[in-house]
Amino acid sequence: MPDTGESPGFSARLIAWQRQHGRHSLPWQNTRDPYAIWVSEIMLQQTQVSAVIPYYQRFMASFPTIDSLARADEEAVLQHWSGLGYYSRARNLHAAAQVIAARHDGDFPQDFDAILALPGIGRSTAAAICAFAFGQRQAILDGNVKRVFARCFGVAGWPGLPAVEKRLWEVAEKLLPETGIEAYTQGLMDLGKP
Repeated sequence: MPDTGESPGFSARLIAWQRQHGRHSLPWQNTRDPYAIWVSEIMLQQTQVSAVIPYYQRFMASFPTIDSLARADEEAVLQHWSGLGYYSRARNLHAAAQVIAARHDGDFPQDFDAILALPGIGRSTAAAICAFAFGQRQAILDGNVKRVFARCFGVAGWPGLPAVEKRLWEVAEKLLPETGIEAYTQGLMDLGKP
């Protein structure tokens, strides 16, 4: 793999590109609301942005708060999810809202480890929530970002292999900028997701 010692250059260029050419007007952007960001991150897993937008808008209209989602009947949640596929995402979202209501007094946790402990939230999703909602420097590495890093930094091998994934996480951590984490994280997503 080429040396990523030029990481500040990569990060700075990506931030500048995102600010000029990236996505800025999606329904879940331009907010620090961790609930809105969390719902979008879960919906965007394995699903294209254009397909998510109408589902997201209807879901948020019906379940505008963590409390409303936690109190909802699972069948109602699944009906709002119908057509998005991967229904375990909806079940986990509902279960996590109930955990937040019971253990965090309905307030979305700000601690990375507490977010990671919620049902259905993995390391990359927790990091994205932390970056977008709280401005925390956390590295993301979803399937699309893996492809970006593998291509840009010559990481060979199937990204699902533990050794390759470990190397990609190392790249992701090393590339984190000191400032502009939101634009950087969004830029990675914009590059990787259609």
